[in-house]
Amino acid sequence: MANDAKQAEPDDWFTIPQAAEYLGVSEPTVYRWMREGKLSFYKVGDSTRFKRENLDMVFEKHTGTHEAEYYGSRCVACGHSLLIKGKVQSTGNVYFKPARTRFFTFLQGMVKLEACVCPRCGFVQLFADAEKLDRLLVEQEVPAGG
Repeated sequence: MANDAKQAEPDDWFTIPQAAEYLGVSEPTVYRWMREGKLSFYKVGDSTRFKRENLDMVFEKHTGTHEAEYYGSRCVACGHSLLIKGKVQSTGNVYFKPARTRFFTFLQGMVKLEACVCPRCGFVQLFADAEKLDRLLVEQEVPAGG
């Protein structure tokens, strides 16, 4: 009987030295990340093992302005390069309100949304005013949202 579940390949599991080499860090850094909860791991008896997909989650991507503009002009569903601008309409404007904003600000706590639709697949993308959102957010939240 065939097993439909994907079997883990031997190359998908890493020991601590292999994980350190894969991530390009030292073994003490791997141990520290394990203690801090930044790195998920599995215990097999006395051995520690890491799945490749969990190691890949450690990497953080910081998107530059040019890349953001490039991908903001393409459909995220099908990659089509033509997006038709418009707005999502309700009984009023549609806004995004962050859960926590600065305590005292003269800015209204709503961030206006713009919409684009892909004529090929019909996917609707919403874009927020990122500059206003950045001004509204509490200082500690900005790096965590990246």
